[in-house]
This record gives sequence, structure tokens and C-alpha cells, in this order.
Amino acid sequence: MNWKSDLHNFYETNRYDIFNTFLFVFLFIACPSYMHAKELHGTKALTWKGDIASKMIDTADQFLLQKIDQSIQRRKKSSDKPDREKLKNIIGVRDQRIRNPKVFLSDILKNEPAYSIRLFKIQAFGGVSVEGFLIEPKGYKETTIFISDPDSLANTIRPQKLAANGHRVFVPILIDRKTRHRKITNREFLYRSAFELGRHIIGYEVQKVSAIIDALNDEGEKSIGIAGDGEGGLIAMYSAATDERINKAWIIGYFGARKRVWDEPAYRNIFGLLNDFGDAEIANLIIPRKLIIDPSPAPIIKVPSGTGGKPGKIPSFTPEEMNLEIKRAGLSIGNISEYLDEPVKDHNAQLLPIEKLGDIQVRAFDEINRHNQELLSKSADLRKQFLSKMETSSLDKFEQSMTTYRKYFGEKVIGIFDDKLVNPDPKTRLLNETDSLITYEVVLDVFGGSNNLFAYGILTVPKNINKDGEKRPVVVCQHGLEGRPQSTIGKKDHHYYKAFSTELAKLGFVTFAPQNIYIFQDRFRGLQFKANSIGKTLFSIMVPQHQQITDWLGSLNFVDKEKIGFYGLSYGGKSAMRIPPLVKNYCLSICSADFNEWVWKNASTRSSYSYVWTGEYEIFEWDLGSTFNYFEMASLIAPRPFMVERGHFDGVAPDETVAYEYAKVRNLYSAKLGIGNKTEIEWFVGPHTINGKGTFDFLRKHLDWPDR
Repeated sequence: MNWKSDLHNFYETNRYDIFNTFLFVFLFIACPSYMHAKELHGTKALTWKGDIASKMIDTADQFLLQKIDQSIQRRKKSSDKPDREKLKNIIGVRDQRIRNPKVFLSDILKNEPAYSIRLFKIQAFGGVSVEGFLIEPKGYKETTIFISDPDSLANTIRPQKLAANGHRVFVPILIDRKTRHRKITNREFLYRSAFELGRHIIGYEVQKVSAIIDALNDEGEKSIGIAGDGEGGLIAMYSAATDERINKAWIIGYFGARKRVWDEPAYRNIFGLLNDFGDAEIANLIIPRKLIIDPSPAPIIKVPSGTGGKPGKIPSFTPEEMNLEIKRAGLSIGNISEYLDEPVKDHNAQLLPIEKLGDIQVRAFDEINRHNQELLSKSADLRKQFLSKMETSSLDKFEQSMTTYRKYFGEKVIGIFDDKLVNPDPKTRLLNETDSLITYEVVLDVFGGSNNLFAYGILTVPKNINKDGEKRPVVVCQHGLEGRPQSTIGKKDHHYYKAFSTELAKLGFVTFAPQNIYIFQDRFRGLQFKANSIGKTLFSIMVPQHQQITDWLGSLNFVDKEKIGFYGLSYGGKSAMRIPPLVKNYCLSICSADFNEWVWKNASTRSSYSYVWTGEYEIFEWDLGSTFNYFEMASLIAPRPFMVERGHFDGVAPDETVAYEYAKVRNLYSAKLGIGNKTEIEWFVGPHTINGKGTFDFLRKHLDWPDR
């Protein structure tokens, strides 16, 4: 045997393999990054390191902070007068107060040389009354409503000083910060239901102040001032801004720049506040009436993490910070003597007999709680009235009539940013490859600017796509709370997701699993309050992300852009109700393990299923009670196909509330629009999980991809 000849023949036969082997070794040693540069054709290599989901939350946070700053700067430059009616609306001053209310007084509790003290009660609105102390000197010259912070009521002597100086003083009792239910403060607990129903604890307490004025005006009293400290200062200032019958106001320990209102306790969260109002703008609704800003310190209040409520603290402004806002309002610092217009007469002030309050604070809590539940019971009728302009005589007329509602939903409920989508500049990285599937990580730019908002997810592509221009339908597979795209593709969280993104890809669908921003607990929940401060929500970020994702998917040469469906579990099911109405690229939507009577789920304090009891403190959405429950959201998806996947043992809600809300959807699709074949609900014996049977059939049917 000629070994040289054999070697030559071997080399000639295998020279390309030998060359590639040497090239592989060279690149591995000389340029290791090349070995990880496998990306989807037509995209750049994704080289990012670290946790991309965490980077997304950080970017979203910076984006929102930038938007808050822009909103504040626009407001400061605006020459428009503050809108009193808008302020009333966003703090939920909507309930009709009792006409001609009467003042009911107890026997005298305490008789001091300068004044007497007793309890008072006045009916305010619905079944809600305002109660507290009346401090009454003989021959008073004017009346002041003094609202003490709940935590300083036991130690305050300011209302007693006012009484000693000739003022009749009403001291209404605010809802306190104690915790009756779990570790959630009473103020936040009541805020939760009220917020969902278009009301607010701030608005309720402002209405209580106005009820006192109603009663005093009926008695002929015309000179009425207001004062308050801490939380009472907030209520006093908002009351003076919304009720022009108040002649003057003394605000103590509450005034400053509200640009970090999102860092305050949940019960100070006002939807869209910073778009129109800082403390200076609210002050300008009081001016030219007398307004005294007292720089006394605010109470030290902090809600720590881990209590079940929103972490937050009452800000304590430095004199310099307070002065900046005071000057912006055209005011100056003052105190009790400026409020009285004369030197203060000193006296030996005694503390209020708070031991005599008895059941007043308990009763105040219960009355507002009952009022919220009464509003909840009426909310379905309000939504029916709200949706009364829906036209169902034909599909064309239906589509036309729903255009206005989608616009309202986008602008008033979700909150859509005006920013234009940028070039997605797709970056991809090979994640995994099997005999039948190839999987990539994908990053897409969404908004430009210094804080570049982006979208991230996992694309799974079947390998058997015909090379002759075949285009496949896409299913966007959305994870739930604290989930990740990886949760939907394999063993991670399999008990919830059953790897449904991968399983659908095995059936021939292209799938994409986006990373939504509800991850990292308080980090993402804080985003909701930043967004709320400018009239936006978490979905204000996720909607444009999904718009960019579906635009990009539709541009791929193996994707049928007319057949992109959405399928989400749990928080992904919430996404299935809110994103497809505003992203028309989605041709259908499947809500799994979430669909139910959503407003009830959020606002009920009588059901153990309610979110009022849980740590999801960001979940409450402003005024859904009178606008959009899940039926109304499904109406925004129609006439596109819509499906519900429901396990009988899913703890989200009982079967009956799911069936109640879905019955309305079925009625719309089938009885009114004649497209009953486009909606389904699958009930299965199981828990909070993907079932992947009826829903898979639904996808095959409506994405025109039969079992192959």
C-alpha cells in the first residue's frame, strides 16, 4: 500500500471538511464571539449579556420618569388655567350629596373656660356621614373646619387654639391608617375598591367637607374657612380648590413638588394628576381667596415592603423645596396668626377627648366600604349605558360604532403614548436547535430617545417551512405574573404553561413568546404608579411593544401577517383582554386562566376571590366600573375570534362568575352579530394552567392551519 497516495486521496476527498475543522478551531481560539453569532437571517447579532428582562424593567422605569418630567415641564410652561371640574373628576367627586343636611350634636363632652366640646354628625352622600368634634366658643365670629392628620389627632392643639380665638371649629375624623384587614392600611383598603369604581378616598373626604358646608350654609353661615395638617392638609387644600364657598385655607405640613407622588402611599395615587396639577396649580384654584402655607413638618409615615400594601412614604420637604413650589404659586409662608389676621391669644389648651370617639372610626370605614359595594352593584347598569352607542344591526355598523370606544379605551383607560415607533433594528441570538425547531432570542427597539424602550422575546420556527415562499401563521404565547418567555418553551414552569409555545411550534405554527413587564415584584408594581401619575398604565408600555413585535413578525418572509394570534395565561390572560383591542395585527385572542367578572374581582370586599385582600397592589385600574369589564373589552376584540380557556379548579374566580361574564360575550357574537362560530369557551377539569386542547383546535381553525 502506498501510504502517500492514500493520504493524498483522503485529503482530496475530505479537504472541505478538513478546512472547516481548521477554520472552526481558529475562530474558536482567535475570535470566540464568532461562535455565538448565529442569528436569524436579516438581523444583527444579539450580544447583550445579563438578564434582559431586568434591563427592560430598568429601561421602562427611566422612560416613565422621563415622561413624568416632560409632563411637569409642559404644565409649568402652560398658560392654561387649572380646570376645577377636571380635578373633581380625577379625585372621584361624583356622588350626589344629601340635600339640606342637618347637624346632629351630642351632649357636651368637655366644658373649658374658652369653649365646649361635643360630637357632631352630618349626612354626606349615600349612606356615608361625616362625624367628629365640634369645638364651640361662646359668641364665635366665624367657622373653621380643621382636619387633623389621623396620626396627630390625639396630640393636636391647633383646633383648640382656633376656638380660643373666636372660631367655631368642626374637626371631622379621617379614615385612619390602622390595619383591620391583614397588613393593608384602612386608607389603602378603601382606596382599592373606590379606584376601580371611579371614586377615591380623597374625593370621599372632600365630599364630607362639602357636606359640612352644606349644613352650615343652610343655617345661614357664610364665613367658612378650612385648615388641616398632614393628610388633613391634603384634604383641606383639595376641598378649598373644589368648593368655592370656602373663604380661606391654612395648609400645614402638606405642600411641595409632587413629581414623586408615585412614591407616596397608594391612597394618594390619582390617575393623571401630574398632567394638570402640582400643588401650585391646586393652590391657584384657591387664589385669590386667602391661602396660608405653613411649613410645619409632615407626619413621618412609611409603608414598608412586604406588608401586602404598596410601599411608600409621606414626603418631608425641605424648606427650600417647599419654597420653590410656594413661589411658583405666587404665595409666601404663613402660620396661624396670618390665618386669624391678628395675634394669637394664648390659653391652656387641653387635648381632644379622643377616647370619646367610640365607634366613629369603625363606622366611617364601614360606611365607605358599604358605599363602594353599593356602587359595585350598580356598575353593570352604568357600563350598559356607557356602551349604549354600540350598533349591532350589521358587522359594518358594529365596527364603525366600536371605533370611538377603542379610542376611549386607548386614551382614557390604557393610556397611549404619542411616541412613534422607531425602526425595530432586530437583534437575534440562537437559543436552541432540535431536529424540528430552531429558537432565537429577539430584541426589538420600540421607542427611541435617551431611554430606548425595547421589546424582548423568544421566536420559535419550525424547520420544515417550505422554501418556496410558504408563509405560516403565528401564535404569540404570553406568560403570566413573574413569568418569562422561557416559561412557555420548556421545562421551566411546565405545570402552568405545558411548554405551549413549543408544542404549538411542533404543530407547524411559528410562535413568539414576549417578555411582558410584570416581573420583579415591587420593581414592576412601582411602574404602575409612575404611569398612573400621568394617566398611563403598565399596558401603555406593553401595547407599543406588541405593536412593534407583530409589525416585525409580519415582515418575516415565512410569516403570514394576516394570521397572528394572541394566547395568554393568567396575567397573560389580562394582556389578552387589553392588548389585542389596540393592536389590530392580532387577528384573534385567547384568554386563559383569567377571564371572569373583572370589576367584581377587583372591587368586591365580600368575596374571598377579590384582589382587595392580596399583594397585587398595582392591579386596580381607574374607573373600569363604569366603562370596561371583560365583556366590554371582548367587544373591542370582536368581530375577531375570541376564546376563553377555563379550568374548573382555577382559583381566579368561581365558575359562575366566569360563565356570567362570558354569557354576554356569547350573546354579542351569536345572537347580535351572527358570528357565533367565532367565539368559544372550553371548560376543563383542572387548575390554573394551559390545557391546550380546545384552544389548539381553535387556533387551527381560525388561523387556517389544519392538523398536518
